[in-house]
Amino acid sequence: MDRIDYFARLAAESPDEPRARYGYATELRQAGRHEEAVAEYRAYLALADDEGAAWGSLGECLAALGRPDEAADAYLAGIDAAARHGHAGLVGDFEQAVEALGE
Repeated sequence: MDRIDYFARLAAESPDEPRARYGYATELRQAGRHEEAVAEYRAYLALADDEGAAWGSLGECLAALGRPDEAADAYLAGIDAAARHGHAGLVGDFEQAVEALGE
């Protein structure tokens, strides 16, 4: 069983388990399956108080799909989350990502 199938099974068996959703979303993103990854990141974010990383990954997927406004919204939410959790490096990364969307 490959990693995507493994996490898909976990997410299906325990849809309210944030770690399963995050793992599945990450595997989908790494495989270039951005549309599916967007759905899974959103499901994860509805369940968890993410510290910023998932917001950034969601932004990457949305940008790859040619949806810059939605990507910017994800990065901005990531900035808020990262700032709340004291992750200044992520704040700076996401600010640069938002700027790059406008170029």
